[in-house]
Amino acid sequence: MSWRELLNREIEYTYSVTENLLTLVDNDKLDWKPSSGSNWMTTAQVLMHITNACGAGMKGFVTGDWGLPEGVDMSEMSPEDMMPPAEKLPFVKSVEEAKKLLAVDKKTAVDMLTKVSDDDLNHKPAPAPWDPSEIILGHRLLQMIDHLKQHKSQLFYYMKLQGKPVHTGHLWGM
Repeated sequence: MSWRELLNREIEYTYSVTENLLTLVDNDKLDWKPSSGSNWMTTAQVLMHITNACGAGMKGFVTGDWGLPEGVDMSEMSPEDMMPPAEKLPFVKSVEEAKKLLAVDKKTAVDMLTKVSDDDLNHKPAPAPWDPSEIILGHRLLQMIDHLKQHKSQLFYYMKLQGKPVHTGHLWGM
């Protein structure tokens, strides 16, 4: 199987499962976050993060556009600016907004995959602003899909902790 085939399959599967999981989120639980510990995102913040966890990063690796404002250089950002505390993170206002933004992110992921050559997926070094290792582009794009999977799982456990009757099938799309 080629990188392109693997990435296409993972994109379709991961976004499909995530979309289905979003249908189970209640708008009245958007402010919910775990009560123990600190620096937890609210459900609305997790949803916002899910909506740019994959395609936006793929765009950064493929085009070099990381979505930063004009003149901002990621290498000059402070650690807090790179990874702000939860209370400073953006959030969605509704589950419907999250669904729309997720669809845009999926389109970005698919579009980015169509822009790269098989040779680049197999051989082009793709250092990340947060990790200068020269991992190949195909592997970096797979990491972005894995990033979405991680936060999909986070949302699943948030719903479990909220008392929603979700089960392993919801997490894995069964």
